[in-house]
Amino acid sequence: MIKSAVTVSLVEQARKGPFVFHDDLAAACRAAADLGFDAIELFAPSGETIRTLPLAKLLADHGLKLAAVGTGAGMVVHKLSLCDADRDRRKAAAAFIREIISAGAEYEAPAIIGSMQGKWDEAVNQQTATAYLRDALQELGDHAERSGTVLHYEPLNRYETNMATTLAAGAELLQPLATKNVRLLADLFHMNIEEVCPGEALRTAGPLVGHVHFVDSNRQAAGCGHMNYEPIVDALSAIAYNSYASVEAFPIPDSMSAARKTVETFRQYFRA
Repeated sequence: MIKSAVTVSLVEQARKGPFVFHDDLAAACRAAADLGFDAIELFAPSGETIRTLPLAKLLADHGLKLAAVGTGAGMVVHKLSLCDADRDRRKAAAAFIREIISAGAEYEAPAIIGSMQGKWDEAVNQQTATAYLRDALQELGDHAERSGTVLHYEPLNRYETNMATTLAAGAELLQPLATKNVRLLADLFHMNIEEVCPGEALRTAGPLVGHVHFVDSNRQAAGCGHMNYEPIVDALSAIAYNSYASVEAFPIPDSMSAARKTVETFRQYFRA
């Protein structure tokens, strides 16, 4: 059964980002539980921060799970990426992600690599950047496996990366890896921009899909744009997807309204 999750950001520099709740983890957990979400997805400044939070108590008190942990603070705060031309900065990026993986694994939650994948440019050509990213995903996938969790790689749209921008390109990136512990994150916002047909893209990716960002075409709550969800829901059923549909959306007009609208749309398509 597909489960629902809502994003919570604790990163000050990401205040304008597409996260439903910001800052107050206790209030976010309370709201998520009151609205009927199954879990939260956490965007934290570091793995160390996650370990200092009263997260276990908050999750237990509100009957929630931790769906996933994001690593994007490494880019947003420290400007680190896995494709950096500087070897020491690539190592720092991988170390930052390893800490997030380890912290999330304590809750059986996978980590997400999105913006930290980086880009190729004049300093690092496409072939070299791809090799850097594959090497990092291999290493980090192995670390996730040793930690008892998995790693999700997120193809982003062309305005955010020039690496993999579609699920097919993501699958091609992962194919040579020895580890089978890295899955794809299917973000419906990015897919609406890049995929010819999101439903067919999901069907083709099949069991590689490990996580879904359930959002609308305008990166608002599901149901507030022009996304056609029926073929997407049909595709998820066809590939027997049974993990999370997590709302990574702007809090428009406010956090509670965006979360409530998402729950309504989620129930319409996944609990009907």
